[in-house]
Formats: sequence, C-alpha cells, structure tokens
Amino acid sequence: MPRDRVAEVDVLRGFALLGILLVNVSAMAGPHLGPADELYTSRVDELAAWLVTTFVSAKFYLLFSFLFGYSFTLQRASAERAGVSFAPRHLRRLCGLLVLGLAHGILLFAGDVLTVYAVLSLVLFAARDIAPRTAVRAAAVLVAVVAFCLLLWGLFTLAYAVPLTPGAYDAALREMAAVHRGDIGSVVGANVEQLTSRLGWNILYGADMLAAVLLGLAAGRHRLLTDTGRHRAWMTQILVVALPVGLAGSAFMALCRNGPLDARWYDIGSAVGVLTAPALTTAYACALLLLLRTRPGRRIGPVLAGAGRLALTHYLTQSLVMAFVFTGYGLGWYGRFGTVSLVAGCLVLYAVQLAVSGPLLWRVRYGPAEWLLRAATRGRP
Repeated sequence: MPRDRVAEVDVLRGFALLGILLVNVSAMAGPHLGPADELYTSRVDELAAWLVTTFVSAKFYLLFSFLFGYSFTLQRASAERAGVSFAPRHLRRLCGLLVLGLAHGILLFAGDVLTVYAVLSLVLFAARDIAPRTAVRAAAVLVAVVAFCLLLWGLFTLAYAVPLTPGAYDAALREMAAVHRGDIGSVVGANVEQLTSRLGWNILYGADMLAAVLLGLAAGRHRLLTDTGRHRAWMTQILVVALPVGLAGSAFMALCRNGPLDARWYDIGSAVGVLTAPALTTAYACALLLLLRTRPGRRIGPVLAGAGRLALTHYLTQSLVMAFVFTGYGLGWYGRFGTVSLVAGCLVLYAVQLAVSGPLLWRVRYGPAEWLLRAATRGRP
C-alpha cells in the first residue's frame, strides 16, 4: 500500500459505499408503481423504507465528507514529501472532480456530490491552516444553521402547505416514470432539470457537508486515524453515548419522511436528522474501527479497504449500473421495484464490488476513475 494512505480511511470509505448505494438507489429507481403506473407499496416495503431512512439516510454522506477532509491532510503531506507546491495540485484536483461530477450529474445521476466536493475543496484550501478547535466550533455552527433553516421551512410547510390529492400525485409519478423510461435525451433533460432545481438544497446541504469536512480536517491535523488502538477507550465511550442519540433522532426522521406523519413533516424530520445524524455516523465509525481490532475485523478490514481504495470508481459504477437498469439507457425499469427488492439488489452489487476490488488491486494500483483524477492532480499520466 502507498505510504500516503491510511488503512482506516480506506476501510471507512469502503464501508460508506454501501450506505451511499442504498440511499441513491431510492432516487434512481423511483417509487414503486403498480401495473397501472400508480403508487403501490406493501407493508414489507414500507417497513424496509422506514429502516433505510432510520439507519442509512443522511449518515453516509457525512462519513464520506469527513474522510474527504481527512484525506486533504494526507494529500498536503504527500505534496510536501514530494517537494512540490500543493496549491496547483489541489486546484487541478478540484477541477478534475468538477468535470467528473458534471458528467456524472448530467449523464447518470442528478444527485451527484462530486461537484459539491469540488466547490468545498476551495473552502477547504482557504481553511487549510485553521486551528482544529476553531474547525470544530465552525462545524457545530454550520450544523445548527442548517437544522434551523430546515426547521423554519418545515414549520412553514406544516402550517400552509396543502398535500397533493392522490390523483394528482399518481399523475406526477406517471410523468416522472415516462421521462426516466424515455430515450437518452429525455433522461439527460430530466437530470439537467433536477440539477438546476436542486441548487438551493445543494447549497444548504453543502453547508452540512462542509461541517463534516472541517471535522475531518481537524481529525487529520491530529492524525486520529493513524493509530486507532490508542483511542479504544474513548471510542467505546463515544459509541455508548452517540448510538442511542443518533438512533432516536433518525427514528423521528423516519416517522416524518416515511409515515405515519404525512409529507408536510418531511423537513421538520430532516432538521432533527441533521442535528442527530452526526452522532449515529460517529457511532458507526467507532464501531467499525473497534471491530478492526478483533479477529473477524482483521479479515473484514482488508476487504473493505480494497473497495475504499477504488471508492470513486465504485461510486460511478454504481450509478452506471443503476442508470442501465432503471432508465431509458437500458432496461427502463423505473418504478418497477419495491424497497425490499432494491435493497437486495444493492447488497448483491456491493458484494460484487467487494469481491473484485482485491484481485483488481493485485493487477493495478488505481481504478480507472482514480487514475484519471490522479493524472489531473499531478498534471501528467
């Protein structure tokens, strides 16, 4: 393994790939439509969706963002060891991320986050010498501001919004399905429209991601992941405290997003989720890092680390597979599957990615997407 890599970072990143896949598939596959292209959900699918929201939604983009900030410190140290200026490298890297993100968002998945990371890279570079304590305080303020904005909007929605009638809702779903099952131009047009319509939400949630990035930067400055064995006691304490807090907030978010509360509660639940998701994300990370110190963990770790080293390639591959299955690029099965089927399909795809990562890394040092981004960063193949 290259010396500028930290195994724990790769393990956490490989683990986060599953959470990102489970969240993205619900957006790309669409709601489950019955034979008459009307919304259809079984009790089992409703429960599965509720569980995904509780345990997965809004947690794993925070973990990826934290690792993005942590990796920034590793990249800076690598440039210093190589005796090259870090600023041009970083600028080329964020330009590469921006190009990949725009291509991904327009062609495959409008929920792309690479473009957001490209923008956050500028903020990260500007804050590269921030004191760790200041970074933590700034992160706390950002989370509070995002939660407050969501709460205000949620209260306004609860007071004044009128839910769509079942007929109007089904008509909107049928229109969405027709667009995503259409030809390439139809799919690209829908992606572009969603990218522009979500700009405001991307800015708001980008601030939440920035909070996690700043925490990662602070952790990287202290090199917290380079010797996690020293921190087993306080990781255990964090797990015990953070897990129930995070689960309680996430369960309330699921009540608002998936019922029994109606759709007008969605943003109120999201506000609570923004406040408590960092606790559950931290609990997940601590639990996995503690597991790595056990006998089963020593077997699981290398498998996850392999996937983590190819995280960008795997992330883009997930979108490519889902675009082929659910849109007019391929099978056009948008709206054909319930949550249980989607979760099962995600587990199969993720298992395949874990299985191929190790053998692939025996042959090459980098995946295709990682190679492209590295070449852009260094200014040469």
